[in-house]
Parts: sequence; C-alpha cells; structure tokens
Amino acid sequence: MDIMEVTGFANANPVAFIATVDGDQPRVRAFAMWYADETGFYFHTGSTKDVCQQLRANPKVELCFFDPGDGQGAGRQLRVEGTVEFLEDPALAGRLYEERPWVRAITAEGDTRLAIFRVAHGAAWFWTMAVNLHEREQERVRF
Repeated sequence: MDIMEVTGFANANPVAFIATVDGDQPRVRAFAMWYADETGFYFHTGSTKDVCQQLRANPKVELCFFDPGDGQGAGRQLRVEGTVEFLEDPALAGRLYEERPWVRAITAEGDTRLAIFRVAHGAAWFWTMAVNLHEREQERVRF
C-alpha cells in the first residue's frame, strides 16, 4: 500500500467525514473534498464557520472516506489522521475558483471568508469488516 492507493481511494470517494474537537465536545461533518495527491488532502470552507474556528484552535483531525461496496457489509473505509495546514496561496485560490465555480457565488477572489486547508502530514489506513477486530494492526501509510 502506498500514498497513490490512498489518494486514489479518496478521489474516487470524495465525501469525507471530518472529526474535530470543540472544547471537549467531538464534532463531525461531511465535506466534499476538493482533491488529494501526494502533497495532501485538500478542502475549503468559510473562515467564519464554526468548523474553521475549531480547526484553527486544534488542527488535529481525523478524516473518513467510505465506499459502501454492495451495501451489505462489504464496504471499505479509509481513515486518515493528521494535522490541518491553512494555505494562503492566491494561485491555489484561483485554481479553486476555476475548478469549483460555485465557490465564486459564495466568496470573491481575495475574500478573507475563504479558507483553504489540507492535511499534509499524518497516517492513513484502510478498514473493512474483515479486519474489524484488528484495526490497530492495519498497515499505515505515513505521509
């Protein structure tokens, strides 16, 4: 297993559940991941949203991507733990507006309400029911 298998799975199943912490309360929500490659898992959100404030206060996250398979217990999930990095890169923001034009309806280029972030360092592993009782033993890909 390598980072290409991990990012390939994430790109094929781009709805990611992101777990954060709000004080001592865990929070989880679904995100439409922008893309993943060997440099990390890329997302964007509004800088005024609670999730952004939670990520800035504690950048440690866990992501979960899921392929339900046949829906009868044959699903596979990718879990990713790591640390969020916020990116202030006008070229990257321009790429986001080009690839996701609907973001332009929410924010304009240079708008401080847009927050782009990635998880660039951490570990990723796959889980299925076949390894249900052996999760800690699963091979991790460090990135």
